[in-house]
Amino acid sequence: MEKRAGNSERAGQRAAKGRRFAVWETVFQSRINRNAGFWDVLKQKNLPYKGKGMKKVRKFIKRVAAAALAAAVAAGLTGCGSVTSGKRIIRVSHAQSETHPEHIGLLAFKEYVEENLGDKYEVQIFPNEILGSAQKAIELTQTGAIDFVVAGTANLETFADIYEVFSMPYLFTSEEAYHEVMGDTDYMNQVYASTDEAGFRVLTWYNAGTRNFYATKPIHTPDDLKGLKIRVQQSPASVNMAKAFGAAASPMSFGEVYTAIQQGVIDGAENNELALTNNKHGEVAKYFSYNKHQMVPDMLIGNLKFLNSLSDEEREVFEEAARLSTEVELEEWDVQVEEAKKIAQDDMGVEFIDVDIQQFKDKVAGVQDEMLKENPDIQDLYDHIQEINAKYTDKEAE
Repeated sequence: MEKRAGNSERAGQRAAKGRRFAVWETVFQSRINRNAGFWDVLKQKNLPYKGKGMKKVRKFIKRVAAAALAAAVAAGLTGCGSVTSGKRIIRVSHAQSETHPEHIGLLAFKEYVEENLGDKYEVQIFPNEILGSAQKAIELTQTGAIDFVVAGTANLETFADIYEVFSMPYLFTSEEAYHEVMGDTDYMNQVYASTDEAGFRVLTWYNAGTRNFYATKPIHTPDDLKGLKIRVQQSPASVNMAKAFGAAASPMSFGEVYTAIQQGVIDGAENNELALTNNKHGEVAKYFSYNKHQMVPDMLIGNLKFLNSLSDEEREVFEEAARLSTEVELEEWDVQVEEAKKIAQDDMGVEFIDVDIQQFKDKVAGVQDEMLKENPDIQDLYDHIQEINAKYTDKEAE
């Protein structure tokens, strides 16, 4: 009797999950059909839009997004300010998949803009580097062919020297310090304005986690990096960092990494855990070492001419949409990282290696001083970050 009762309980749980997913499918299908607003449906159904409840939602998003993206790409890039059905099309490009936290955050951005300005604007999101690599997408954003793009700070170094500071190894001493610095909107807005002359401005940031080395061979100490060809972001600072560790730096677009590892062009890369699962790198690189050399944010960048063309009310809507997208992305990030670790280990056979981080710090001890000497533009932001670091170091010492 107890066994039958247990089976019945599990059957009930499966049925409840099925009903819940059916509701989520209705939510997203209604969004695709434009019959109901995303946030309105969430409120009506009392469903969370972030957290563990998103696991099956992501699978559905991936299905329905494919058809929508095919139609959007077929329409082509017709230049800045294109209009469809009387609405200005807002194009947003990023490098991740449709299930990645950044894409989930951008869905929130899209919904907020369309719910508040839907009579004037339609937001189209292009994932997976469909519109080109991050560097190419930034250039298209400069011209106005794309309105917004998500890119790493390494991609911004060529436009504003201040962003080079984020490529410093071991810049942040804790995740708490990292989040406080990035959450200091008043200070960061000064940084974001540094690219105005280049024709774009950062609106907000997304958590891209802690960067670590992963490869086809285990990395236990810095000596294990000697001779390994490691993909790094396309910036001089990232290249110099890899060289300081003793690796052979191979800068390339993120979308090229899987094939490069698979074909033996490179031996590995450096990124967060989601790269293993969301981008399938765990299929070709089976060793992930927690040396935690960087905490680098991704940035949502907007074409400045478009932003300046908005009325004050419209500009506030887009800026609030950006802030909301960060809130959603941050919470979704924490959930997905835990899931990624489990999937990579259990399903992909990835081995996670804990290392002596101090050995890696010692290897690149002089890099920060060299960068500060060569690029004085980063000094103020560096000092600001060190003040925040000290707060959390003092707390740990108490």
